Amino acid sequence: MRAAVSLTVLLAAAVAGVSWLRRRYVLVTVSGASMEPAYGSGDRVWVRRVPAGEVRAGQVVVVRLPHPESADAGPEQPWSIKRATAAPGDPVPRDGVPGWEAGARVPPGCLVVRGDNAGDSYDSRHCGHVPGDRLLGVVVRRVRAVS
Repeated sequence: MRAAVSLTVLLAAAVAGVSWLRRRYVLVTVSGASMEPAYGSGDRVWVRRVPAGEVRAGQVVVVRLPHPESADAGPEQPWSIKRATAAPGDPVPRDGVPGWEAGARVPPGCLVVRGDNAGDSYDSRHCGHVPGDRLLGVVVRRVRAVS
C-alpha cells in the first residue's frame, strides 16, 4: 500500500513538473539568416517565457513581428528570433525606429529588436517597436542544429 501511494505521489509530482516546464519553456527552431552568425537556420533554442519588462538590451528574444500586408507572414512561420537593442525605459537607438526620434524612451511593455545580420533582417528598423504581447520569451540555450 505504501509503495502504491509513493508511486502515485511521485507520478503526480512528475506530471506537475512537466506541466510547469511546458508553461515556462518552449523549444523553437530558427528559420532564416537574420541572426547569423550567432544563430543559423535549423538551430534549435530553448526559450523562457518572460514579460517584456524583464527583457534587457542585448538579450536574444523570440517575437511575433508586425508584418506589412505584402510580407509573407503565414502561420507556419509566426515567430522571429532577434536581439533586443532597447528595452522598456531605454533610449531609442540612434539608427532609428520608424515614428520615434533617437533618444526618446522605449515605452513600458515595448521592445526594439534587430537581427544581427542587418542586411537580411526584417526588424524594428522596418516595423517599429514590438509590443510586449508579441513576445514569446528570451533565448536561454541553443540545443543543437537540425540536420
